[in-house]
Amino acid sequence: MSNRDRPARLHYMPYSFRVLQAGDHVLCAVSGQRIPLEDLRYWSIARQEPYASAALSVEAELKARAVG
Repeated sequence: MSNRDRPARLHYMPYSFRVLQAGDHVLCAVSGQRIPLEDLRYWSIARQEPYASAALSVEAELKARAVG
């Protein structure tokens, strides 16, 4: 069974992530943009969320601080 066009489930850790369910991409928690695993660079360990860019990761952090 191919992992192409399937979202992966990941566990985000400092400097890396662990694949919990095989796939080839994740969806940005802010924009919904598809992020190929080889391009994934930004995530929140606390919220276990991936982000498509540094700007989107900052946006999510600011929103989380305003709510919490």
